Amino acid sequence: MNTPEAGIAAIVVTHCSGSTIDACLARLRAAHGVTAIRVVDNASEDDTVAVVQRHAAADERLRFVANPDNPGFATACNQGVTHLDDAAAGWLVFVNPDCLVEADTLARLRAHAAVPEKDALLGADLVDADGVPDGAARRRDPDFLAMLRHPSAMKLEVPREPMGALQPVDAVSGALMVLPRRLFERIGGFDAGYRLHAEDLDLCRRAREAGGLVAVANDVRVMHLRGVSSRARPLFVEWHKHRGLWRYFRKFEAPRRGPLVRAAVFLAIALHFPIAIAKKLF
Repeated sequence: MNTPEAGIAAIVVTHCSGSTIDACLARLRAAHGVTAIRVVDNASEDDTVAVVQRHAAADERLRFVANPDNPGFATACNQGVTHLDDAAAGWLVFVNPDCLVEADTLARLRAHAAVPEKDALLGADLVDADGVPDGAARRRDPDFLAMLRHPSAMKLEVPREPMGALQPVDAVSGALMVLPRRLFERIGGFDAGYRLHAEDLDLCRRAREAGGLVAVANDVRVMHLRGVSSRARPLFVEWHKHRGLWRYFRKFEAPRRGPLVRAAVFLAIALHFPIAIAKKLF
């Protein structure tokens, strides 16, 4: 049931998240409406699992899966959902280990998302520790033809609307997503073909195509410390970000484009990869 009273299951995927996972789980455990917490660890090499084990020992709502390798974010999110009990929460919240919610954050998002007309997938107004907005919180679908004309079109950010609690957008950030479990299962969950990045764009697009509303709750602010576990691996992150964009294009846009356009998009994404790496390193 996607009612404002139905329970919330929080899914957290970790990988070397020791610097933030303690605070993340402490806040989730204190959050209103949370009836289950599932942590899926992707082969952390720091103290992440030990921290998760300590929280699990103190809270029966929390269970975890320790993967021996790193199958990717999308696969791990799906794992978290499959490890929920059949009678568990009707709402799913996907929370990055570097997101710090307040006690009322998830309940407020659930209330916003429980619209009677259609299922809703919501994000929040994400900011960093200094209050700087996270551009990934509000995004449009990638426009690959525009990318061919100008590389700056790869930026997908949408400005925050000053009026209105809910701002419809094409996509929200996978750092924090709230949606009914029935919608997640109806559209088949995350596409496990993505390893890292673009899986949230994909999920949002399929939710919209299934008749759902995708929007940002502008009046719900959440601190997102942004990529704590991936800052030391810019090459790995950028590779999978660009690989994800290519998969997204092949899945949604390529069937409607000719071979020359498909080749041009592939070349544009490939050429942008070293530029992105250079900006990260220098």
